[in-house]
Amino acid sequence: MRVAMWYNNRDVRVEEQPVPQLGPGEVLIRIEASGICGSDVMEWYRINRAPLVLGHEVAGTIAATGEGVAQFKVGDRVTVAHHVPCNTCHYCLNGHHSVCDTLRKTNFHPGGFCEFVRVPAINVDRGLFKLPDEMSFEEATFSEPLGCVVRGQRIARLQPGQSVLVIGTGISGVLHLATARALGAGRIIAMDTLKYRLDMALKFGADAVIPTDQDVPTHLRKLNGGLLADLVIICRGAWIPVGLNCVERGGTVLFFGGAREDARVPNPVNELFWRTEVTLTSSYASPPGDTVAALELIRSRSVPVKEMITHRLSLADAGIGFQLVAAPTESLKVIVEPQR
Repeated sequence: MRVAMWYNNRDVRVEEQPVPQLGPGEVLIRIEASGICGSDVMEWYRINRAPLVLGHEVAGTIAATGEGVAQFKVGDRVTVAHHVPCNTCHYCLNGHHSVCDTLRKTNFHPGGFCEFVRVPAINVDRGLFKLPDEMSFEEATFSEPLGCVVRGQRIARLQPGQSVLVIGTGISGVLHLATARALGAGRIIAMDTLKYRLDMALKFGADAVIPTDQDVPTHLRKLNGGLLADLVIICRGAWIPVGLNCVERGGTVLFFGGAREDARVPNPVNELFWRTEVTLTSSYASPPGDTVAALELIRSRSVPVKEMITHRLSLADAGIGFQLVAAPTESLKVIVEPQR
């Protein structure tokens, strides 16, 4: 089968690998669509493991099943989680599935940017989801990133009517905007550097936008009735200092996007916490329950994910897709279609 082998963001090669062989409890998925995630182009995070086949936002059709698989059959249209929790450890039992050791070790093989993926038995058991008839494969690829967003806003305890500031309006930020709108947030404001991204933010849920060359807290107060934001969602780690200065007393800051390894929280403790009741929290991954919720938001069109797709590419053009996502001046969501 063909795979898109990632060496770095400027070097993605179509290579041949054997179709994975199945063991008991496993399934083989013929990949029809696979989304490129912003984390896929974080070279500092990936480069030490190169070359490798990336891709974790996938949807397709079951091509084969291993011994003992009863709940799925060949031909089923599915999406699958690449990471799944054990559901029995201390962390899972306390609602922190994302820090479960099992979740951090599980994955499908070899990755989403290929023609076929082998899904291990544990992923089949708790991370394989049949698609509604009305949901396309490309829409289903959003179940993982939207599930992450759903979990993030759940952890941050977003309440109807609360004001929200989303910092960084790539696809994760846009999904946060659209989800906050679907969940009944009040004033929703977005901040970014690029005009293209700010235009996308206005299209998908923002009431107003703030370019990064502005005094963001001052501009935010003008747009939000004199107040800072009840919930600040930081989707780009480079803007952590800005986000920490934009949260209202009693509000919450959600660290959502990855930051570089040397990133720091610079604010004085007394100024940020003492007498302000500000909560800092973080969210990672999409445990199964949040993926199910994301699939319903997609199915009901509450979050219009199809309209967010700007590029659909063949496996041979996956390298172009990585460059589009790495320098996103004119792209929002890039989908690779391995069967083209």
